[in-house]
Amino acid sequence: MGKQFSTQITLGYMPFLDCAPLVAAVEKGFAGDEGIVLRLVRETSWGQIGNRLAVGQFDGAHLPAPFALASSLALFPLSPSLIVPMTLSLGGGAVTVSPALADAMRALGPLRLADPLSAGQALKQVAQQRCSRGLLPLKFAVGHDYSSQAYHLRYWLAASGLHARFENSKTSEVSPCDIGIVALPSPLMADGLATGAIDGFCAAEPWSSVAVDRGVGCMIAATAAIWRGGPDKVLAMTRSWEERQQGELDALIRALYRAAQWCSHPGNTEELAGILAAPRYLGVDGSLLLPALTGDLITAPGQVEPFADFLLLDRKAANFPWVSQALWFYSQMMLCRQLSPSDESRQIVLDTYRPDLFRRALKPVFAPIPSASTKLEGALAAAQYVGATTGKLLLGPDMFFDSRVFDPECLDDYLAPAVIP
Repeated sequence: MGKQFSTQITLGYMPFLDCAPLVAAVEKGFAGDEGIVLRLVRETSWGQIGNRLAVGQFDGAHLPAPFALASSLALFPLSPSLIVPMTLSLGGGAVTVSPALADAMRALGPLRLADPLSAGQALKQVAQQRCSRGLLPLKFAVGHDYSSQAYHLRYWLAASGLHARFENSKTSEVSPCDIGIVALPSPLMADGLATGAIDGFCAAEPWSSVAVDRGVGCMIAATAAIWRGGPDKVLAMTRSWEERQQGELDALIRALYRAAQWCSHPGNTEELAGILAAPRYLGVDGSLLLPALTGDLITAPGQVEPFADFLLLDRKAANFPWVSQALWFYSQMMLCRQLSPSDESRQIVLDTYRPDLFRRALKPVFAPIPSASTKLEGALAAAQYVGATTGKLLLGPDMFFDSRVFDPECLDDYLAPAVIP
């Protein structure tokens, strides 16, 4: 055990499978080993976590990567300036639709989690058929306008030739040929499908598995197939706290890093599912957590699809806060007309993601860490070893389903072709 810190660290989180490193850090003693007292507080919405960060009730939180950026960019009221010293998860989500919509799509071809291209083409045909018949537009839900799934969903829809608009947008009403998007807390999404309030959603686990288990949803595409190795949640801390508590931050990063390693070990999967299933954490049946942890996804009643690396909590530099990934989310915000490009906003993004803090915290434990802070996103079609601070590190694949490559040094070129409606 290292230095003992007297200050308690309070982190907010939402009930998603990828809060696992935070929970394991407490339950398996990794936080205590680093001399920190870690208090976890479950919340009901990302907006509420943002509010509690703003008023000082939370020191940090388990947050969607783009939400942390949007907060630093002051894109919503009570937006505290945050720093992101660590990524908590890659992938781990799915697009899930009602059985009726899934049947209509299957009539046009098979659906597989790993094939969002075919699923997108089928959804486009169904949407066009509905448009020609004068039916209301399909409605999909995401957890928040600035959730990772909101951008994964909109990217997938746009690349599939579909227009998507947030129904609370001030721009224009959703036409019958569009896909309407609404914000809905993920624990309510299965109810939304059951009542017909929504036709589909994009959410992190376990909420797609919950919908499938209830017989109200079918998974049709994994976010890890839309963008292989795309980040979802991050550790975000208020900038004011980080400036005061640098030693505690280093200890927290090390504790979460070790916890993520424990979570990723196959021998710990069942124990982890049992811990997370507790009412104080996710409050769902542990059997619904196992598919995403093992990679054997139940996509519809009686239908199991294996998907390697569906959720990454540790391997392939999953915890490294790549600045290039922050810039990709920044590009999507501009494509979605949520902000205008400027040197100032770009600098805020660069100041929010802090790989230097990740390196500083893990230097004493000789962890293999990428030597670079940016990379081409979507360029690795297969896993590849790259240079690291210690030895070699395996990265990839990291391709987008449409094979587009994002070069963080050529942001203007990336933004030029089109704007996501």
